[in-house]
Amino acid sequence: MNDIVVITGPTATGKTALGVALAKRLDGEVISADSMQIYRGMDIGTAKPSREEMEGVPHYMLDVADPREPFSAAKYARMAAACADDILSRGKVPIVVGGTGLYIDGLIRGTDYAAAPSDPAARRAIEEEYDAMGAEAFRERLAAVDPDRAARLHLRDKKRLVRAWEVYILTGRPISWHDERSRLAQPRYAASVTALDFADRQVLYDRIDRRARAMFDRGLVEEVRRLLESGVGADTTAMQAIGYKEVAAFLQGKCSLDQAVDGVCHASRRYAKRQLTWLRSRENVRWVRWDREPDAAALADAAGTIARFV
Repeated sequence: MNDIVVITGPTATGKTALGVALAKRLDGEVISADSMQIYRGMDIGTAKPSREEMEGVPHYMLDVADPREPFSAAKYARMAAACADDILSRGKVPIVVGGTGLYIDGLIRGTDYAAAPSDPAARRAIEEEYDAMGAEAFRERLAAVDPDRAARLHLRDKKRLVRAWEVYILTGRPISWHDERSRLAQPRYAASVTALDFADRQVLYDRIDRRARAMFDRGLVEEVRRLLESGVGADTTAMQAIGYKEVAAFLQGKCSLDQAVDGVCHASRRYAKRQLTWLRSRENVRWVRWDREPDAAALADAAGTIARFV
């Protein structure tokens, strides 16, 4: 018997609807695994499920963060695990639904892979060192103690370069050591993982384009404008989400509305490709490939199939 059930896959593959259908069949409750649906006020561009779409099924890890503040995968893992443990304690099944692989991995493994000690004061000092030394010299210094991580990080990836040095300074061990220790640890949960896709890739891309354009019709520009006016900076993590970044550029006069729409469609398709690449590298993933856009009958059939493996 698996502890949790995971429904994942690229954007626009019907994860939300299948998660609800499966929760009803298994007496489960849903935990979102979407790195942008965690933010309050970001509803349209993240395709956050509405109350109607939830169909009475409890959903967790939605609207748990302020978009002005950063939110780590480690924090998600801790909060989502608390939700999963509570659901299990009540004899119900946690159904994890979303496409953010880092969040899903963190929850299943339940380790501190990204939760090494953190010190805001130390980080600010290290950021000043980065600025003073320059990106290349800073990365060379990191390479002397953590060549693996330094080789994987781009010179302009200030956030992760600073974090890697912070972990080394605070623990005396490189961040790659912490990651390897976590990778070898026993998972916190036994998980049944199902990934969604379409048999015809063009069907997926067409669905992505339609959904992206529909977001603009539903008021995405107004949503982004409200966020910016409320003090959410265009350079925050939240505003780097697909849809928000492009619309912010439009509102700042950097592109036309048509260019923003096309940019969202293009970025969403590229993101779907990356999600599929990540999923294909995983072991023990069961695939559901829709022949066409899933209707109620197809969702019920898939839910029944998945339920047999829980």
